[in-house]
Amino acid sequence: MRASRLLTILMHLQERGRASAPVLAAKTAVSVRTIYRDVDHLSAAGVPIWAEPGRQGGICLRPGWRTQLTGLTAIEARVVLLAGLPGPAAELGLGPAVAAAQPKLLAALPDEAQAEARRIGQRFHLDTVDWYRGAEPPRCLHDVAEAVWSSRRVAMRYESWKKTSDRTVEPLGLVLKAGTWYMAARSPGRADPGVFRLSSVHRLQLLDDSFAPPPDFDLAAWWRASTARFEAGLYTAKARLRVTETGFNRLVTFSPTVAEAAHETALPCWPEIGGRGCVEVEVPIESVAHASHQMLRLGTEAEVLSPPELRTALYQAAQQLAARYGDSA
Repeated sequence: MRASRLLTILMHLQERGRASAPVLAAKTAVSVRTIYRDVDHLSAAGVPIWAEPGRQGGICLRPGWRTQLTGLTAIEARVVLLAGLPGPAAELGLGPAVAAAQPKLLAALPDEAQAEARRIGQRFHLDTVDWYRGAEPPRCLHDVAEAVWSSRRVAMRYESWKKTSDRTVEPLGLVLKAGTWYMAARSPGRADPGVFRLSSVHRLQLLDDSFAPPPDFDLAAWWRASTARFEAGLYTAKARLRVTETGFNRLVTFSPTVAEAAHETALPCWPEIGGRGCVEVEVPIESVAHASHQMLRLGTEAEVLSPPELRTALYQAAQQLAARYGDSA
């Protein structure tokens, strides 16, 4: 436990230069007194580390000092090698760097653990692109990645669902979701970042202007909160319907939110649909127009009970289909 804690302290200080004892204590789940004892142990072992008193003080590590660590365990190497699987790294232009880093990581392992770690590439493959979609990354991906790394502003022509406009933004991070790249970026004068789909960027220029990213910005936490808000605001109403077993199985493929609601609200109902048993469910919908297109996928395996506007929209769609295909009957 102590060895792991000392290593955590060293890695944190190598990254930041200095840190307060309470911060290190919280990071390693020990008391401040234990942190000071750990500093004494490290100093006695020859590590150039010391504690400075005062409000501006803290635990300090000599600038530029680096420890030479080669003691990766087999499970640690698996995790690092798994993170370097082909795919996203190659799209970012980091494929050669990943390929060069993997032999170095393997060399850090004991001989008996190297063979086990090599199996990562043989047993796991990461394919982030959805079915029936192209795998070519957006043309601006490399420039956006460079802007994120170097904290430089970009000027772009962006097409949103409202309009196409010219914007200057400060890229804070890149997210790959289901094979699609998104940029988290802050617009001038706005504190909260926005989400920009890279495939909707028509033109992008990397500017010389630099900016200071928010020191407390956590990309993963921000993305989770952002997507949760988006999904919560996407559904504006609810629909009740009766579905057969086949219809239910189709319904739950609409989205995870719809699937969860269908499972939570499903109750046996009467009358049957086409002589088959059915259940009544209540699910969220985005709008009547959107829901009518989705519900048509259920075919004769479902009947919408409410809202009335959705029943009317489906009736009108059925009339149009009957008129179009009636002559061939």
